[in-house]
Amino acid sequence: MADHYFSHQPQSKRSPQQWNCLLRGKEYTFTSDYGVFSKNDVDYGSKLLIDHFDEPCIEGEILDLGCGYGPIGITTADRFPARHVVMSDINERAIELARKNAVLNQVLNVEMVTSDRLNDMPSRRFASILTNPPIRAGKQVVHQMFEDSRNALLKKGQLWVVIQKKQGAPSAIDKLENLFDHVETTARSKGYYVLMAMNG
Repeated sequence: MADHYFSHQPQSKRSPQQWNCLLRGKEYTFTSDYGVFSKNDVDYGSKLLIDHFDEPCIEGEILDLGCGYGPIGITTADRFPARHVVMSDINERAIELARKNAVLNQVLNVEMVTSDRLNDMPSRRFASILTNPPIRAGKQVVHQMFEDSRNALLKKGQLWVVIQKKQGAPSAIDKLENLFDHVETTARSKGYYVLMAMNG
């Protein structure tokens, strides 16, 4: 299999880079590397999701599904310090970087889990799940993530997704509408959609 950001153990060379990024009015420092998604900066879709995510109205943990090196989960945990934020990824290098970035930004209310989608967390339930899904893994994988997320949400829990129109937003909306009682587009910018889906 080719070495992708959704590979379990990337074999690409290591060349870590560190930079600062302003997210929701606060400066964060991140280290990234080859073999993970968006090596040189926080990508626009993740920034849009970070900007528009709202804390769930129910108690419970928050999951950053496919966390990469951690910008979504770390900023969410920092913004909502009373919440426990789980950050998961199949990519072991990404999890290693996410752990380092949480320490770098002094964010303590996080937990890193190496997991193939939600397969390694079968009994856990969440108040919210956020994801910037791995489009290059294919529509079948992305839509399975939506199905798995529905089953992993608490009653009235929310799934938040950011996705580009040209990379499958219309079919993602159709899929979510088949899975959830309520689906809304909470933001649209530069071809990206932030979608929120909820049952009950």
